[in-house]
Formats: sequence, C-alpha cells, structure tokens
Amino acid sequence: MNILVIGSGAREHAIVKALQRSPQNPILYCCATTHNPGIYLHTKEYWLGNLCDNEAIVHLARQWEIDIAIIGPEAPLECGLADVLWQSSIATIGPQKKLAQIETSKAFTRNLLKKYRIPGSPDYRSFQDLIDVKSFLQTLGEGNYVIKANGLMGGKGVKVAGDHLHSISEAYQFCEELQQLGQSFVIEEKLIGEEFSMLCFCDGNSLIPMPLVQDHKRAFIHDAGPNTGGMGSYSIANHRMPFLTAKDIEQAQHINESVLDALTAEFRARYVGILYGSFMATKEGVRLIEYNARFGDPEAMNVLAILQSDFVTICEALVTGKLQRSQVQFAQLATVCKYAVPEGYPDHPLKNEMIDVSGVQNPEQLYFAAVDERAGQLYATGSRAVAVVGVAETLTAAEKIAEAEINRIKGKLFHRADIGTDQLIEKRVQHMKELRQCYV
Repeated sequence: MNILVIGSGAREHAIVKALQRSPQNPILYCCATTHNPGIYLHTKEYWLGNLCDNEAIVHLARQWEIDIAIIGPEAPLECGLADVLWQSSIATIGPQKKLAQIETSKAFTRNLLKKYRIPGSPDYRSFQDLIDVKSFLQTLGEGNYVIKANGLMGGKGVKVAGDHLHSISEAYQFCEELQQLGQSFVIEEKLIGEEFSMLCFCDGNSLIPMPLVQDHKRAFIHDAGPNTGGMGSYSIANHRMPFLTAKDIEQAQHINESVLDALTAEFRARYVGILYGSFMATKEGVRLIEYNARFGDPEAMNVLAILQSDFVTICEALVTGKLQRSQVQFAQLATVCKYAVPEGYPDHPLKNEMIDVSGVQNPEQLYFAAVDERAGQLYATGSRAVAVVGVAETLTAAEKIAEAEINRIKGKLFHRADIGTDQLIEKRVQHMKELRQCYV
C-alpha cells in the first residue's frame, strides 16, 4: 500500500513512525516544507514545496499511485487539499474544506454550537468591525474576556485577559490590530479551570476517542511566559486525566458527538480524519475552548506512541467508513512529551543553530520538528525543534525518562522541566478541587 503523509513536523514524524510499525509494511511518501531527517529516511519519495499547492500535490499523488493520503497540518485543510484529492479518487484522512471550518473559523464553530443547541460554549460575540467591541468587553467585565482571530494565525491569534491583555484599552487595541490584518474576530467569556485534549478518530459515522492528553502552552516552568505552540504534554496509564470526573469525560464526548452530528447535518458530507476538541473543565462543567481538525502537536506523539493497533488498518477503516471500536487499542501506559526549543523562543528565537541528538538513547521516541539537515548536520530553524517521549507504567517513571532524554540533546535550546512532574500534576488536581469546592 502506498501512503502519502503531508507535512514535515514532529506530528507527521509521529504519524510516519506509527505507519512503520504496521505489519502491512506500507510504502511511504511525503510532501514537506523542510528536510525532516526522521521522515526522509523512511520514505520512497520526498517532495519539498508549498503544502497549499493543491495541483502539484495531486499530480504527485497520482504519479506515486497513492492509496491513502494523510494531511498533518491545518493550512492544507483550509486550502481544500482534501477536496481535490478525493476528487482525484485518492482517499484522504483530513476533512474537506467546508468541514474543516470547525478549526479554521472560530465564529463558525461557536455559531454551529448555538444553531444546534450543543452545550459547552461560553458567552461570545463575533465581530466584522470595531462597532460595539468596547461595550461587549465592558459587559463581560474587566479581566473576563478572550479575543480570538477568526481565521488561522499560526497560534498567534488568541490573547487572554490577565495573561496578555491587562485593560479594556489593550483589548481594543488588539482588536484594531486584527482588523488591520484583515481578520474578523470573536470575543468570548474567559473560562477558568483546567484544559484537556480529547482526540477522536472519525470515519464520518462514528467517533472513537483516544487517551486524554494535557498540553502545556506557556513557554516557561510554573506556566509562566508567553503562549507557544505547545511545550509538551502528558497522558496517564488509565487514559483519563487526574483532575477530571467521569461526568467531565462524558460531557466532552457528548459535545464531540453532537458536533459531528451537526457537521453532518449542516453539509451532508462525511467528516473523515481526526476531530480534536480542546476543553476546559470548570466548576460549572466542561466547556469547549476550540476544535482542531487534525492531530494535535504535541498530543500526536503521546497517543501514537502507545497505539497498539495497526495504524494502517485504522486508516483504511477511516476512509471506507467502517471504523469499529475493536480496531483501536492503546497500551495502558503513561506518556510524557517534552519539546526542546531554541533560546529566545517563541518571541525572538535563535535560528539556524546547530543541535546534536546523537546522545539520545531511544531514538524510537525522538521526534524532529522545526529542524533542517544540511551536510549531515542538524540545525534548529527557529520554532519548536525536537521532541522526546517517555513511556512507562507510571507517569512518574515516564517523566523521568523524558527528562533524561531531552537533557541528552545538545545545543542552544531549553525545555520545560516541570511537564509531567508529580508537583505540577498535584497543582492541577488541587486547582480543580478548589474550583469545585469539593474532592473529585
């Protein structure tokens, strides 16, 4: 079987590793933006170019006689790559453009939940201009709002009161900046609680959830510093989160299932791929932060590292609409993913600095992200560079493995040493206990 992976980050490296473990021994191809050595070494053909060049990618897919294409990043989904691949009779994992609006348009998602009376949304309003912006901010109250660009902005389109915005005037200024960039935007009530990610395989008919994961967006230990694409993440052996109740998980899954039903009703089309809800557990219950229409990064490394089932079989079931729960099995193991990033990241990262990963003891759990290989040397290109995953029977053991491995990577890099630690997990648990005002 010929499988095309579109994208060249750590998420796509994790997808390639999972495909490689299949007893079906698929022949792998890649359309990439950078030279990722972890992917390149395991592909028959490796094309460098623009992942939104639909015509070029479809041409290559035909030439390579691709059976299944897997779209990793969000930009090609917004560009309608899945649509043109399906039109060329190439089965594709990744939703069509209209369905991908669940990620690519914040206003679409909120309005969809409102139209179909799906619970989980905070108070919100979408804006095309600056009229009534100040009055709505004042209605929500000082420190009680989040402003989100409606479209994709590479993780830089969201600012939160208290963290990034310290007054209504600063909030209004950010709205002005978004408008100048040609972005409409959504203003939402700020949610207080603990975030978690629920990724699901979706064949258009049913949703099969993966182990829950918690990502860490802040750049520095103790959740300090600016937001990033994600400095690391963890999952625990029972596939839940230590601060969630069974009811929380049921609520999140209900929202996911309701959203799939709403998308199907809205477009009369089949959603094929990954439906990934980012949720907040609050004292009032579970609320939706946003949706992604693909594997998360770093969450993909956590869940795919412990996937026991044949990933190729899952991919076949997704595109044919025949996915069954028995086909999706994960090991009862804990995982901790940690990213090494360039000094100065995310605001002023060093670029094109040499890094050395030769000391890593388990390269099977080493994932290359924003790196480039030139003349046998590896260079960090300015964003998240390399991730490692620790896998063990307990979270404590998994964290120690990840921490030891990431310290073996040399270069002008830093990482968050607290991700997955007992101290940080206990902090999360205590936070939710305080919010609920009872033990969970």
